[in-house]
Amino acid sequence: MLDIKKIIENKNLYSEGLLNRGYDVANLDEIISLSNSRGTFITEGDKKRSQRNEISKNIGNEKRKPTEKETSFIKNLSEELRNIDKELSKINEKLKNIMLEIPNLPHNSVPVGKDDSANIEIDIRGSLKQEEYIIPHWDIGPDKDILDLEAGANISGARFFVLKEKGARLHRALMNWMMDTHTDEFGYSEIDPPYLVKEETMIGSGNLPKFKDNLYRDEETDLWLIPTAEVSLNALHQGKIISPDKLPLSYVARTPSFRKEHTSAGRDIRGIKRVHQFFKVEMFKFVEPENSMQDLEKMIDHARSLCDRLGLASKLIQLSTGDIGFQSGITFDIEVWAAGSKEWLEVSSISNCFDFQTRRNNTRYKQTQSSPTSFPHTLNGSGLALPRIWVAIIENGQQPDGTIIIPEVLVPYTGFESI
Repeated sequence: MLDIKKIIENKNLYSEGLLNRGYDVANLDEIISLSNSRGTFITEGDKKRSQRNEISKNIGNEKRKPTEKETSFIKNLSEELRNIDKELSKINEKLKNIMLEIPNLPHNSVPVGKDDSANIEIDIRGSLKQEEYIIPHWDIGPDKDILDLEAGANISGARFFVLKEKGARLHRALMNWMMDTHTDEFGYSEIDPPYLVKEETMIGSGNLPKFKDNLYRDEETDLWLIPTAEVSLNALHQGKIISPDKLPLSYVARTPSFRKEHTSAGRDIRGIKRVHQFFKVEMFKFVEPENSMQDLEKMIDHARSLCDRLGLASKLIQLSTGDIGFQSGITFDIEVWAAGSKEWLEVSSISNCFDFQTRRNNTRYKQTQSSPTSFPHTLNGSGLALPRIWVAIIENGQQPDGTIIIPEVLVPYTGFESI
């Protein structure tokens, strides 16, 4: 959530930034108008409360009963105050609803553009495999009996899958290796959070109300299945004040993710590149504002290092204003080359959300015990997303004889060197 005070003070800045995102900035005028009305009602309410308190104080000091005129005046003041409170409640609710629909303001370094055509490719690391004998995972997986697309469809429907035998063990090995690397080497604290969360938790992360149609919900309990562990990790300190000297807080979690994928209609959905249920290792940080851009670079390095160690060619892309996520202020995607599918697959999207999420869920921190509270910045990123990393390994690891070589770093976790 953006800061209303800053919107009022820097309307032109916010108008330009939000326009670059494709947002209708007419709502900013309504926000300013509602904020002014709220200020008027608050001032009037304070004035009437002061009058009522003064009369009550005089009556108390004089140790007498109120006169009929005073009683009538106090009654009228109380009724006027009730009406003011009702109007304030309506204004606050309307302001809240508008503010929850406004995306984050893009950082000034984000390239301006209406969609992904304005994204900027930063670099490519590693060599792309182009051998003719390499076939897509949707062919070699069933052939090796490690991927069963038909069973997934029979059990749950389209965009579900079953991994089997060495395919399932490779999947588990990847998660364990990534979690161990993040915790033992990169210094993240492991978290095992709930997969079902309250509505307010979804609102706090920025997933509601914007992405309601893409989320799974249990109507009886009003609990929502997480689309990413970011939702749960962001809520670890919601409504609380983080003590001095605690930041930065670096968390990592391995959870399933659940998405209806309505937004991917018309895209290539062959194999298991875009599915409704998948696992992902998620990095998440709470940091002091002055350090958040440096921590963004660190998170990018951590995710990219995993790609390097797996022997995968990777591409770093900065997303444009028209392509960054709703809650993001700046985002970099990491894609890996899949030699069988012959395409780049996004395996990590790393974002700095600044104080957008902490304002939404009221997470604050103190630099010292005596200092006022401030909103920390949050960063999130996949480290990395499955099953796309699994896909890249299965496709890039293929040899001329049909054998699939497992990356060396994973062998202690899989217990085998090839499939």
